[in-house]
Amino acid sequence: MAYSTTTVAMLLVLAAAVAAAASTTTTGSAAHVNTSCVTGSVGATVSIGYGGARASAGAGLSLGSGVYRATCPRAEEIVRAGVERAVAADPRMAASLLRLHFHDCFVNGCDGSVLLDDKPPFVGEKTAVPNANSIRGFEVIDAIKAELERECPETVSCADLLAIAARDSVVVSGGPSWEVEAGRKDSHTASLQGANTNLPAPTSGVATLVQKFTNVGLSAKDMVALSGAHTIGKARCTSFGARLSGAGAVGAASKDLTFLQSLQQLCSVSAGSALAHLDLATPATFDNQYYINLLSGDGLLPSDQALASSPAGAVPGTDDDDDVASLVAAYAFDAPVFFQDFAESMLRMGRLAPGSGGDGEVRVNCRVVNIFS
Repeated sequence: MAYSTTTVAMLLVLAAAVAAAASTTTTGSAAHVNTSCVTGSVGATVSIGYGGARASAGAGLSLGSGVYRATCPRAEEIVRAGVERAVAADPRMAASLLRLHFHDCFVNGCDGSVLLDDKPPFVGEKTAVPNANSIRGFEVIDAIKAELERECPETVSCADLLAIAARDSVVVSGGPSWEVEAGRKDSHTASLQGANTNLPAPTSGVATLVQKFTNVGLSAKDMVALSGAHTIGKARCTSFGARLSGAGAVGAASKDLTFLQSLQQLCSVSAGSALAHLDLATPATFDNQYYINLLSGDGLLPSDQALASSPAGAVPGTDDDDDVASLVAAYAFDAPVFFQDFAESMLRMGRLAPGSGGDGEVRVNCRVVNIFS
């Protein structure tokens, strides 16, 4: 939707009021949980409106709902149970599985390439700068895939597994549900260069973020909505050091000095290896608190805080529908709108297709192509 100047101003005022209330809390474990903007039940299915029709993902690949209904009826049940077990054992795993799908799709489309191990002379994507010592959850995917293979051999692709697990990670964390489109094939190749080039950095400014998303066919609105995934998960001090020094590319100082000081204390004793919650207020709940934090100046990553610091209409590649600052305010004020846009953007991201289209395989082991299994 497009917002007029007056509407944007009203949203900013209303959302800032919510943010001001949230910022009165401490940064400790007893931080206030915002509920004023959250409505609906956990895992409520949002209406996307594609009517179950098959969606073209480009390059001859066709995705649709209910793909495994006949060939592997328990596929989604198996994935959901595996995700629930993993998150119960490690709440951070929800964010990790969601991130795997993102890092997969942004490099040559959603093809499971992020899961491939290095096997000389083959080089995968796990050692790329944005991935090394960062992405995790491979053992969870391995366990779910092994169960799927026992249930229905060589049927459910690793790329589809990632898409379903990402959805279930959101749901188990209290976020929206949507019907995952399936039918992807697993790649025979990976791209270390693509991972190093395509994935946004935690220090990126808004113009760079918009360009990274545009490069793969997504919009500025998709960027703002998908950034809301940072309402769960953690990041290392090395990812947000620029926020602490004030030397970040976006140059946005936090309005909450207590927040910054707590981060400085955490990181000063850990040589950069310590982990901080991306959303300190509701760290394990998928909600719209992330955007409220941005309006309070409490975004953890420089790339996050940059979203709230973007002047309206000043970002190349955006238009009235994609105004970054007004979207942040709208999502901070209205959780259902965020949930709807997030689900729609996840579907669009899930349609990013590899150049090879359907010329792939269903891997038996997600870590290696079948010829090496």
